[in-house]
Amino acid sequence: MYKSLLKPILFRLKAEQAHHLTMKLFRLALSLPFGKSIMRKQFCLEDESLHREVFGLSFKNPVGLAAGFDKDGKYFKELENLGFGFIEIGTVTPKGQAGNPQPRLFRLPQDGALINRMGFNNEGLDTFVNRIKNRSDDQVIIGGNIGKNKLTPNEEAYKDYEICFEALFPYVDYFVVNVSSPNTPNLRDLQEKEPLTKLLAGLQTLNQAKMGPKPILLKIAPDLSDGQLDDIIDIVATTGIDGIIATNTTIDRSNLATEMSTVEQIGAGGLSGAPLRKRSTEVIRYIHTKSKGAFPIIGVGGISKPADAIEKLEAGASLVQVYSGMVYYGPTLIKDINKALLDA
Repeated sequence: MYKSLLKPILFRLKAEQAHHLTMKLFRLALSLPFGKSIMRKQFCLEDESLHREVFGLSFKNPVGLAAGFDKDGKYFKELENLGFGFIEIGTVTPKGQAGNPQPRLFRLPQDGALINRMGFNNEGLDTFVNRIKNRSDDQVIIGGNIGKNKLTPNEEAYKDYEICFEALFPYVDYFVVNVSSPNTPNLRDLQEKEPLTKLLAGLQTLNQAKMGPKPILLKIAPDLSDGQLDDIIDIVATTGIDGIIATNTTIDRSNLATEMSTVEQIGAGGLSGAPLRKRSTEVIRYIHTKSKGAFPIIGVGGISKPADAIEKLEAGASLVQVYSGMVYYGPTLIKDINKALLDA
């Protein structure tokens, strides 16, 4: 139904407009009589053998939703009905910010890809917390993806992350430190060893002082060199954080089927979707092998079909996340990945 009916209609709209419309329609469908039960029957797959224990948390299946889809925590209750084992919301920053000017989200249909330069657009931490603080449905694990405001200088960035950590601690199940988006100026500089160690060590100090510390993960870029990945492995060991999310979007534009003139016209932004698959898997395999499996990895980037998810799990990921692939494949991607895992 999605590929034959909804997708052609949605792809006539601008990408960001289509996203918001889709979520409003999905919420409406769930509100109809028997809407929730119909949706769950269509999209959810429950099986004990899909359960995973990772980071000390119990996931009902290993397929999650990547950050960026539900930036403001508006839809996580609805999205659970698509069969996700976990949902990551954000990126949230202490103060609300508009992000970059529109248009800032673009499709590359020939490549099964998206380019975005959203720029951490979100309504701010207070609004975010108000949405999730009365969370009553604990069936699905919720992760909080945290970042810094655009106007916060890098030397003060740790304060933004700590503010977000403290405010969200009672309400999310794990944290993701996002220093790898290419759409906030100089943010990726925080991936360098010294500032990143300081940032993560500070968060761990706060975390370990809590009753029942929560998992802290680091989301990294696919554009890091092997030497930088070695530094990341050392930083995980030094700071004692719980794992890595590999990877965020890429600034690489090589080997695209889309005409380069079209790509250049779109301009700056992070590329996600099918072209990212290979590099993301390479990063997962490198980190898993070099660290000797010392910590869990969530694999994300270019999962456009069930086989792509299995590839990442075989490379060393403990869990996977989807986003762009769902835009092209449709919302049955989650169920189809879980089916493939049961059949493997």
